[in-house]
Amino acid sequence: MKQAFWKTRRNHVPVAANGDIAPERPGRVDFAGDVARMAHDAAALGRDAAELNGAFEDLTLTVDNQSRMMADVTESLGRVVGANATIGSTTEAAARQVGQARAAVARVGDGVAGVVDTLRQVTEAAGEITRIALQTRLVAFNASVEAKRAGEAGRGFAVVAEAVKDLAAKVEDSSKLIMATTTRLDARIASLAQDIRSDSTVDASTFQGALARTEAGIGEIAAASRDALLTCEGVMGEVTELGRMFEKTRLTLGASRARTEKFLTMSESLIETAAASGAQTEDTAYIEAVSAGAAQVAALFEDALASGRIRAIDLFDEHYVAVPDTDPQQFTTRFATLTDALLPAVQERLLGFSPKVVFCVAVDRNGYLPTHNAKFSQPQRPGDPIWNAANSRQRRMFNDRTGLSAGRSTRRFLLQTYRRNMGAGSYVLMKDLSVPIHVNGRHWGALRMGYQF
Repeated sequence: MKQAFWKTRRNHVPVAANGDIAPERPGRVDFAGDVARMAHDAAALGRDAAELNGAFEDLTLTVDNQSRMMADVTESLGRVVGANATIGSTTEAAARQVGQARAAVARVGDGVAGVVDTLRQVTEAAGEITRIALQTRLVAFNASVEAKRAGEAGRGFAVVAEAVKDLAAKVEDSSKLIMATTTRLDARIASLAQDIRSDSTVDASTFQGALARTEAGIGEIAAASRDALLTCEGVMGEVTELGRMFEKTRLTLGASRARTEKFLTMSESLIETAAASGAQTEDTAYIEAVSAGAAQVAALFEDALASGRIRAIDLFDEHYVAVPDTDPQQFTTRFATLTDALLPAVQERLLGFSPKVVFCVAVDRNGYLPTHNAKFSQPQRPGDPIWNAANSRQRRMFNDRTGLSAGRSTRRFLLQTYRRNMGAGSYVLMKDLSVPIHVNGRHWGALRMGYQF
């Protein structure tokens, strides 16, 4: 192990601030060269850790999305299971009601049969009335004949006899009408009674047949509901198990990402230690430039306060007012107008410090970025959040791990390694160098510079 370690150290050479290889001095201890090599190795470690951390972040987002999808599926299956259970209980109740209906129909059939018997009794009574009326007509006819024979003495009796004969004729006609009507009703109700009282479940024209078909259909629904319930319960069990696996994977990824972040923090600490030692590293020139820029911004803010251009309460405003109809969301504060006027001169100059520099901006303690570089400060396009994320980065809140650490750090400088989201699924591996901005002894935020490896 020791031999491999020394071999690794000999394969690394000091790197000057301009990126050239610094020659070693044989025969003496090169402390500055060792520190530079340590910073170089730490930067390589940080780059690898940042890439791995980014990969874990992407995978965690994917797993989180899948976990949410599984939760939605589980919820939907739960509703399906509940619906099938409701269908099952409802069909059971319907089956019981059909059984009650069949019993009720049987009772109605018995009642209709009783009506048929009653109508037949009425028909018989009407027939008897018809016979009596016919006899009465015959008697009245004979009485009228005898009255005519009696002459004048029988005239009054003849009138009565004629009236009785007419009445008997009307009674006979009424009884015949009753007989005809009851005969038709008897036939119809008898047929209805036969349909109702029929035990046949095959003939669809009978009540029992219709009820039997209904009962069979309800049974099929109940069976299908039971099958669906069993299937859904089985699938739900598998989905629940899959959801537990996703959760376990998410926790594992979280732990792995935490470990990579520890490596990332260690590499950043090593780089900072190397830079703070006074040895020239590949980051020294950037640190000096950003430190000078932070001091310049602090001076500009202090001059603005001294001249009354802005009040301290407004310069340190933390009431972020959302700008309507912006996506990603933009905010404004009481100091944003001042930063638009003062910061571009400093930020644009440092943006041209090196071709590797991607951005240089000032942020407050909460990661709020009021004024970005001109090329990233385009007006938002309505309905195009992907383009906006890449080109309209002003007035945004960058309170992720890197942004919040940069804004709140009060160390002489903070050097972080991270993947920068450029929008449209594009990422760039970068170093983020931040130097705190103190205004009259009060921490306002930091000046951040992002540059590529």
